[in-house]
Amino acid sequence: MDTPPTTRPTVPDRPEHLEQSEEFRRLRRSFRGFAFPVTAGFILWYLLYVLLSSYAPGLMGAKLFGHVNVALLLGLLQFASTFSIAAWYARYADRHLDPPAAAIREGRTAEAPAAPGRADS
Repeated sequence: MDTPPTTRPTVPDRPEHLEQSEEFRRLRRSFRGFAFPVTAGFILWYLLYVLLSSYAPGLMGAKLFGHVNVALLLGLLQFASTFSIAAWYARYADRHLDPPAAAIREGRTAEAPAAPGRADS
């Protein structure tokens, strides 16, 4: 025996008009304005480390103090920069991305009727 198809709400999860709205476009521009330059900068910083390790072993092996050389210091700075960028992004998102995203989300839920059988909390 065949089971009847399940009915889905008439309101799609991602309406096209949401993606076309000016608020959503502004939010995407804000995200890209932060993420793309920071990502490019980090990739260049990482490639510098790799290239120096490959083509400047004398420089990377130079001792700075004790048993710490340039390669070790730059490697540790890679970790420090990764965590710094993560903290920077979290702060940026809290201030510049989350408030508009919440406003867009609230606007969408206000427009969309509740699906049958679902209780709004």
